[in-house]
This record gives sequence, C-alpha cells and structure tokens, in this order.
Amino acid sequence: MPSSPLSFDPAEMLIGGRWRGARDTLPLVNPSDGSELAHVARGQAADIDAAVDAAEAALAGEWGRMSAAERGRLLAAIGRRVVEQADRLAHLEALDVGKPLRQGRADALALGRYLEFYGGAADKVHGETLPVQHGYTALTWREPHGITGHIVPWNYPMQIVGRSVGAALAMGNACVLKPAEEACLTVLAFARIAVEAGLPAGALNVVPGLGEEAGAALAAHPRVRHLSFTGSVATGALVQAAAAKNVVPVTLELGGKSPQIVFADADLDAAVPYLVNAGIQNAGQTCSAASRILIERTVHAELRERLAARYRALRIGPAVADLDMGPLISRRQLGIVEHFLGVARDSGLAIAAQGELPNHLPSGGAYVRPTLFDDVPADHALAQQEIFGPVQVMIPFDGEADALAIANGTPYGLVAGVWTRDGGRQLRTARALQCGQVFINNYGAGGGVELPFGGVKQSGHGREKGFEALYGFSTLKTVAIRHE
Repeated sequence: MPSSPLSFDPAEMLIGGRWRGARDTLPLVNPSDGSELAHVARGQAADIDAAVDAAEAALAGEWGRMSAAERGRLLAAIGRRVVEQADRLAHLEALDVGKPLRQGRADALALGRYLEFYGGAADKVHGETLPVQHGYTALTWREPHGITGHIVPWNYPMQIVGRSVGAALAMGNACVLKPAEEACLTVLAFARIAVEAGLPAGALNVVPGLGEEAGAALAAHPRVRHLSFTGSVATGALVQAAAAKNVVPVTLELGGKSPQIVFADADLDAAVPYLVNAGIQNAGQTCSAASRILIERTVHAELRERLAARYRALRIGPAVADLDMGPLISRRQLGIVEHFLGVARDSGLAIAAQGELPNHLPSGGAYVRPTLFDDVPADHALAQQEIFGPVQVMIPFDGEADALAIANGTPYGLVAGVWTRDGGRQLRTARALQCGQVFINNYGAGGGVELPFGGVKQSGHGREKGFEALYGFSTLKTVAIRHE
C-alpha cells in the first residue's frame, strides 16, 4: 500500500488541460476517523462556463478531429495506466469513501476495464443502410452529442466515471464532470492519469463543488447537450427539470430497493454469501444493494439462521484495515441510517442478527452495526424506502405470485435477484419483474461492464454500461441520397 497516495493538489480543477485553483475550497473528511483529509475546489458557475468553453474548443480542435480508432487506442492506454496504479487509487478511495481496500481496488480495476471495453468499442459503432424507394440510397450514422455533462456521486466515483465518461469519450464527446464534494480524490487522480496519457486538452474537464452551485450550473447550461446523473430521486428530478428548459436528454440512474427472491428449491449454500455481501458492500451505500430478501416461507427459518450466522461473523473497522465493512461516508449519512433503525425499533421489528462494532474504533468515524430484520411487512418504511446503509429486511412469501407482487411493490425498479433451480420459473420471474436488470442464481455478474444498466419507475431511465451507453451518448443521423 502506498505510504502517501495523495501526491497532487486536490484543491485544483482541470479546465482546458490545465490545473487551476478555485476562489474557495471545501473540506474532505476521512469517514474512518473524522479527521480532515484534504481540501477540494469549490467550483462555481463561472468555472463551469470556462469548462464548457474548453470542451467546445476541444471539439473544434485536436479532439474533434481524432478518428474513432485513435480515440479507442487512447482510452485503452489510459485504462492500462489506471490498472498499473490500482493500489494507489484503492488507497485514495479507502481514505475518501471509507470502503475497504479490496473494494477500492476492485473499483479501480473496474475503471480500467471500462476504458478497455470502450476503447475497443469506439470504432465499432456502426450505422445502417435502409431500403427505400427506387433511385435512393439511405443510410444512418451515429454522431456525438457534443458537450456532455456528468454529475457523479460519492459512493462509486471510479466505476461511475468509467461507465459514463468512458462511453462519452469513446463516442467523441467532450466532457464536463462534476464529482461529489464528499469524495472526489480518485476522480481527480484519474483525470491526471488521463492528461499524462495524452488526452487532448478540453476533452475532459473536472470541476468539483457543491451540487447547488457547480452541479446546478452544469445541469442548466445551455451549451451542454446531454446530461448523465447518478444520485437521489429528489436531486435527479431537479437535474431533469433544469435540463428540460434547454430540451437536453438526460440519463438518470437513481435509487433502488432491490429484491432478492429466494425460492424453496434454491441452492442456499450458493445464495447466502451473495445475499449478505450485496447488502453490506460499501456499507450498504449502493443503489443496487440487496436491501430486501424475499424468502419462500418453507425455507424462511433455515435461511434466517444461515444469514444470521454470517452477519455475526462480519468484521468491521477502518477502511485501510481492509475488513468486511468500513464506515459510512459521513456523520450525516450515519444520522439517516440511525433514523431508520429508530423507526424499526419503534415499530417493534424483530432483529434477526447484527454485526458487532469493535471497542477500539475511532470515535470520529461514521460506523454503524449492519442489521438484519426479520418478518418485515412489505409496506413498512424499511421495505419501501432506500436507506443507503447496511440494513436488510427479510420478507416471507407464499408462492411465485406473492413473491412478484412484493418484489414489484415499491416505487423503485433497478435490479433484482432470483434464486431457483426451476428453469421455467427463472424465465417467468425475469419477465415479470419490473426492473432494469435481473440476475438469476448470481448477483452482479462480476461487475457487468458489458451489461446495460439502468432502471424503471423512480430508479430512473436511460442505460449505462455496454454498447447501450454508446448509443445513449450519441445521436442518430439519417442521410437519403437520390442518385437517379
């Protein structure tokens, strides 16, 4: 592990290929102990304007003239540098976000893989020839939107930059990126890697800052032609409203209350590690967290005991200790999770198991015990609202129809897991679930860089990851040629 992963000035912004300071800065807090980690730039509307100017110049210059094959080779080269520096990036992510080192490293490798994937795909987005009336040839091709805006949250900075900025750059867009003010060190480190690898000036611009300042300015900017936002439903609605005034398309990846449906014929030995890990990974601060475990009643008691045993064995501590779970991102997020735990307590919900917090944890850290609740009514707040913490609920069901009614009975529709050996049931439930992804007898498919990702209902719209992201970051042009 590097002794000093912070080898750059985090209070600078990247605009037009140059690093510059801001008029004001914001403190970054280490969630593992509450100490001040660094200061980052507090970008303003004027900085967003400058970044848009730089992006516009890049499109008119070297970046805009670069062929798809050249863009692809450059993205792949940046990806290789990311992989080479994965340990340093993992350490930064651990300090900044609070996730264990192994999870930070997995995110760094995922960022490298996104760049590898989109680098290889850059020159493989093809148009079509279309049959029309005699004497005409019609064809289509895909073009970049131009300037794309990216508002990235604090829970998975590297992965979300990879899947949104990577795809946008592959299509030839110039990007203005506003990372979360709570955690942006790995985004800034990535931007430096990209510049050092030869990314033309202005192709990527990074302006940290507050959502209501830099984020709002980016969402409402009249020269930004596409927006990508990952975050809360409430903020996503504001971003979409701001973009609508400029008639700008928006990709929204918002909240989730993802169900895991465990039928009586499931392989419980295989399911249990997935079920728990998908609930406590990144301290449950994951939009696709498996926060609801739906269990067929005949195996409810057995699965409850298996899950409880795994919960009791969880190891919790500072991020750099690289245990099963680190802290939440902030004391503010800790207050939100503790509020939901208080609601559960006041409702008399039964706790099936909790992880233990060691006595030696730093007092300033944002730690909470991972908690598994049993027999939670499907309409209870803990089963309906996104908590964004390591809290899972078990809900018994009777039969396939009951399971589907419960699974679909929230405002969200992001991801679902299904555990059954019955092939017919696998396909029936996959079709009936109201969500953007369904995993059968697994969850996450090893990261799923190639798999289109996004939601329905209040989980958002549009798709990231895979080739679908390339289509979203481009616009289709039709050309009809009369030749007779």
